[in-house]
Amino acid sequence: RLVVDARVRATVAAARDAALLVDTPPSELHPTALAAWARKAVGAGVSVTEIVGDELLARGLGGIHAVGRAALEPPRLLVFTAGPADAALHVALVGKGITFDTGGLHLKARGFMEGMKADMGGAAAVLGAFRVLAGERLPCRLSLLLCLAENAIDARSYKPDDILRLHSGKTVEINNTDAEGRLLLGDGVSWAARELGADVVIDAATLTGAQLIATGLVHAAVVSDDAALEAMAIAAGTASGDLVHPLPFAPELYQHEFRSPVADMRNSVANRNNAQSSCAAQFVYSHLADAPGAARRRWCHIDLAGPAFPKDRATGYGVALIAELVRRVAAAAPAAPAALAAPVAPAPTRARRR
Repeated sequence: RLVVDARVRATVAAARDAALLVDTPPSELHPTALAAWARKAVGAGVSVTEIVGDELLARGLGGIHAVGRAALEPPRLLVFTAGPADAALHVALVGKGITFDTGGLHLKARGFMEGMKADMGGAAAVLGAFRVLAGERLPCRLSLLLCLAENAIDARSYKPDDILRLHSGKTVEINNTDAEGRLLLGDGVSWAARELGADVVIDAATLTGAQLIATGLVHAAVVSDDAALEAMAIAAGTASGDLVHPLPFAPELYQHEFRSPVADMRNSVANRNNAQSSCAAQFVYSHLADAPGAARRRWCHIDLAGPAFPKDRATGYGVALIAELVRRVAAAAPAAPAALAAPVAPAPTRARRR
C-alpha cells in the first residue's frame, strides 16, 4: 500500500506540473524555457542529449527545424534516457511540444489561435509520466523525447510548396503549415526507432481538432499498429481515469491521402472528411513503419487535444495514462518475451471500429 500511495502522490504532483506548464503564457514558456524546466524536473542520474537550432538539420531532423526556425527561441530535440542499457525492453515516449501555434503562414483566424499555448500538452504529459516512472525502476530502458518548437512567422518561415526531408529520409511537400505537429512527431518517432532502437514507441500530442469530434473532451483517441498494445492503452485509461477510445489503424485506407506529385508525401490530407485523426496518426506512423526492427516494434499514438485543455484550463491529462500504460507493457515483458519479439497483428479494420 505504501508503494501505491507513493506512486499516486508522484503521479498527482506530475500531473499538476503538466497542467501548470500547459497554462503558462507562451512568452514565458518558449522552447528554451521548457527545455530548461524539463532538465530541472527530471534531475540527475538520467542521460541527456539536446540538439538545438541548425544542428537539427545536420542530424537529419528537418521537420522540427523547419517548424521552429522562424521563432526567437530555437527549436530542439531533447532526449532523456534512464534504466539499464542491457534491458530486454526499451520504451520511448515522444511528445509534441509546440509552445505556441500561430498556424504558420496558413495563419489561424481569430478565435482559433487563442489557447494555442496548450499545443505542448503532449510533451507535458510524457514529461510527467517519465518523471514518475524514472523513480520506479521498472525492468526496462525508458527514453523521453521532447520535440520542442514555436510555430512562429517571419521571413524564415517554412512555406507551402516547400519540400522537407525528415529524419526517416522521406520527403514531405508542405500543403498546410498548420499541420506542423506531425512534422515534429515524425522526426521524434523516427529518432526513437532508428537512433535509440526502441521496442515500443508511444507518442502523445494535441494533434487534431478532429479528435474532439471523434472522441470528445473526456476520452483521448488512440491509434496503434498492435491490437494487444491498443487493449493495454484502453485498460490503462480505465485504471488511471485518463480515459481513451480507439480509432481505426488502416494504412491501406489512409496513406493515399498524403500523395504528392513531387515528394514522398504531403503533410496534410486531400480529403478532410476522411478520418482526420486517424490520418494524422498515419502520417506519424509512416516515418516509423520501415525503420530497422519494424517486425518487433510496437507503436501507440495518443491524440489528447480535447482532454488536455477542455475549457480554458489545463487538466494534466496523460501523465497517469502513459505511466500506467508503460507499467503494463513492462510487466508483460518478462512473462511473455516471445510476444514482445513478435507483435500481435492488428485486428481487421472493420472489427476495430467501435
